[in-house]
Amino acid sequence: MRYMATYDLMETVRNTNQWLGATAQAMGSYPITGLIPNPFFQIIAGWGEVTERSFSRMVAKPDWGISTLVGKDGRDHVVEVETIVRRDFGDLLHFKVLGRKVLPRRILLVAPMSGHYATLLRHTVKSLLPDAEVYITDWHNARDIPVSRGKFDIEDYTTYLIDFMRALGHNTHVIAVCQPAPLALAATAWLAEHDPLAQPRTLTLIGGPIDPDAAATDVTDFGRRVTMGQLEKLAIQRVGFKYAGAGRMVYPGLMQLAGFISMNAEHHAQAFVDQILRVAKGEAGDHDKHNRFYDEYLAVMDMTAEFYLSTVERIFKGREIAQNEFTINGKPIDIGMITDVAVKVVEGEKDDISAPGQCLAALDLLTGLPKAKKASHLEPGAGHYGIFAGKSWRNNIRPLVLDFIDGNVAPTKVSSARRKAAAKKAEPVEQKANGAKVRSSDQDVQVSEDGQLPV
Repeated sequence: MRYMATYDLMETVRNTNQWLGATAQAMGSYPITGLIPNPFFQIIAGWGEVTERSFSRMVAKPDWGISTLVGKDGRDHVVEVETIVRRDFGDLLHFKVLGRKVLPRRILLVAPMSGHYATLLRHTVKSLLPDAEVYITDWHNARDIPVSRGKFDIEDYTTYLIDFMRALGHNTHVIAVCQPAPLALAATAWLAEHDPLAQPRTLTLIGGPIDPDAAATDVTDFGRRVTMGQLEKLAIQRVGFKYAGAGRMVYPGLMQLAGFISMNAEHHAQAFVDQILRVAKGEAGDHDKHNRFYDEYLAVMDMTAEFYLSTVERIFKGREIAQNEFTINGKPIDIGMITDVAVKVVEGEKDDISAPGQCLAALDLLTGLPKAKKASHLEPGAGHYGIFAGKSWRNNIRPLVLDFIDGNVAPTKVSSARRKAAAKKAEPVEQKANGAKVRSSDQDVQVSEDGQLPV
């Protein structure tokens, strides 16, 4: 499987289906077909439209689609997406609301790198934007990153989170959704030990696999059944000649999408049949419910092979986070070092990706954190998507998270001895953001296009 030709064959199949859909749509839409009193041509055109749209979305990065926000003053404010920190494998973005005073709440959303783009959290961002300054990790598609840029595994991912948290400073509230929950916990623990003045005020973990063995799901069962050798042989391919990352070893997005759909194939098949009939009847819209969902769901990205394999091996099989044995560059990270950051866990009762108990395991690892700074919430009847973007998030979880943040806004207390030790221990972070250098050690420094961002 690890050949460019295999990757290009998958892309060829996708491209061919896109072409077949466009052709069918055009043929079924000729005016002459109106003379035939049979819905056959309308159905052909409907199938073509749905097929062409679906296969074209698989290689397109969705837009954020957040252009304006109605402020408390009743006016529409333009929302500008600016890059705060730019890195090879991912950027730190800020949703800047023009004409609005900077809000005291500063929230960093840590998006998952699990096959979809960070835009999967679009509704989460929109729901938080009226009440907070919102930042998010925007991970790049591995197929577009040249091999010369090097590797990217879970240690690199964790280091990126450390750098992003340092860039934003201590007046930050981190919300990690799904896959990054264990790594966000590790990054916070690293800061607690090495750079406590840069650690966030709060950390909210939503539906993440802190301990995959705490409750079995199809995802964790798959990890136990398949050996690492089998996984590498069956899932890993080299990026084909079409993209800048040609030759890079990746877990292809198209292969991930096939796995996503197979988990609920009957439901997806019925959804597409219904949409084809709606298009044939003229009842579908460009931005109807089906298209809004599948435009995002079908947009997939490649993951670097080392990130995918190290996640399976170290998080799911080795349970390094669950056993507090995670390391970066051979140096252990002790989650028990978190003593000041308030931590909240959110789980969904019907979550079939990260079942209840997997994320809750984080609280047992926080041996140095007072009980008063620990909190958890189990949302009744909620599935995986609902706990961060659905009705359950909007109506119940979001208010609880904001209340948790507001209840833990007091400055972090760090002893003078620990401050001095951390200042000596912490290594400065230096990177470029829109042409300006961002440098942070034991102080909070943020740079954007228009200068300093307030702490």
